[in-house]
Amino acid sequence: MGTTYNRKVQKEKRQYLRTHMTLAEKILWYGLKGRQLLGFKFRRQHGIKQYVVDFYCPELKLAVEADGESHGSDEAKRYDVQRQREIEKEGIRFLRFTDEEVLANADKVVRRIEVEVMRLSDTKDHHPLPPSSWRRGVLGAGNRTRQMQQ
Repeated sequence: MGTTYNRKVQKEKRQYLRTHMTLAEKILWYGLKGRQLLGFKFRRQHGIKQYVVDFYCPELKLAVEADGESHGSDEAKRYDVQRQREIEKEGIRFLRFTDEEVLANADKVVRRIEVEVMRLSDTKDHHPLPPSSWRRGVLGAGNRTRQMQQ
């Protein structure tokens, strides 16, 4: 039986999660959207089986998670491990970052994702934008960060 993506019963949940992203998720999304990362398409709040992952690149079968405060309890950690194992059974690779990692050094996190994208795609000849190029659009003007927090 094949993997089910974006189940109709999850539609409202996915829409809610997209409109209520954490600041860390918003910052990561600015670095992943629009095929900015080596031309690969990432989707946000994407359903896989009965779960929803923060970001997903279908072409590479790569899920990226930004774990905030809600992932800190022992129960949440156990759930995350079980959820990740179920999704990995479908051949999907995971990258996990804490919100603190993203907020402290978004450039480094996006670079780590880029390295994994290169590894999975075997893309050696690429011309990525420097992380500061996308980040300037997110954080540079000052007002954008405040707007994203609202």
